[in-house]
Amino acid sequence: MGDRAVPDASPVLEFHDVRMHFGGVTALKGVSSRIPKGIIQSVIGPNGAGKTTLLNCISGLLTPSSGSVVFRGEAVQGKPPHEIARRGLSRTFQHVALFPRMSVWENVMVGRHARTRAGFWAAGFRLPFMRAEERRIREDAERWLEFVGLHPEKDLPAGALPLGKQKILEIARALATDPVLILLDEPAGGLNTRETEELGDLLKKIQAKGVTVVLVEHDMNLVMDISDRVLVLHFGQVLACGSPSEIKDNPEVIQAYLGEDWAEAGGGLTGNSLSGDREDTPC
Repeated sequence: MGDRAVPDASPVLEFHDVRMHFGGVTALKGVSSRIPKGIIQSVIGPNGAGKTTLLNCISGLLTPSSGSVVFRGEAVQGKPPHEIARRGLSRTFQHVALFPRMSVWENVMVGRHARTRAGFWAAGFRLPFMRAEERRIREDAERWLEFVGLHPEKDLPAGALPLGKQKILEIARALATDPVLILLDEPAGGLNTRETEELGDLLKKIQAKGVTVVLVEHDMNLVMDISDRVLVLHFGQVLACGSPSEIKDNPEVIQAYLGEDWAEAGGGLTGNSLSGDREDTPC
């Protein structure tokens, strides 16, 4: 697949000189990037490179030691995760975190909680607008299950699904918040080739709806197939950033992460390093 044009050059997310310290350990060493609306941007790098830490700083699970995170034009570093989520950011995690005894349908309905308005008293007295809202939640959950292809399993316990479908269910629950940006942390981990291909098709469908996707992933075939841009982290710094074709031919990335086997299999070496100043590489 060739590199696709960026749908919208204006950034939905920016982070500038983000640093994260855990005692004497520095997980992020001045990471900067601008992510345009409507693209699929992958974040790759060796284990311990700082990828998940970066997602946690963006989504509010961690407050950066320094630097800024700007989402939809507003600085959000230090804000609690639920406030950032209400602005249109959703995410999944490396490990599946479903409610296994609840149905597939109910798990997606949980994702609509951030968009509900009925409070304790409305629910307790079953006020008319609360009943209407509950009906919309059910309809929205069913719509998202159809979108991701899990509607036939909607009444099954979530824990009864195989791992691949559990990961798709987590994405459906994240989509139920109506995000403009979704962060996915290793969604292809543990999936077979067919499941990974189906995941790639789903991510492109999500992008087609105008949702920006930021993907942390180790499956390089998936990354190179669906990404508009790729950001490479190494020891908490930006090693390189560019299109998939630029990244796969970058000698520093091959040496630090992809390996010579990748080059011999067709990655190639062009000698065009993208790294520049690693602490503030534009992307």
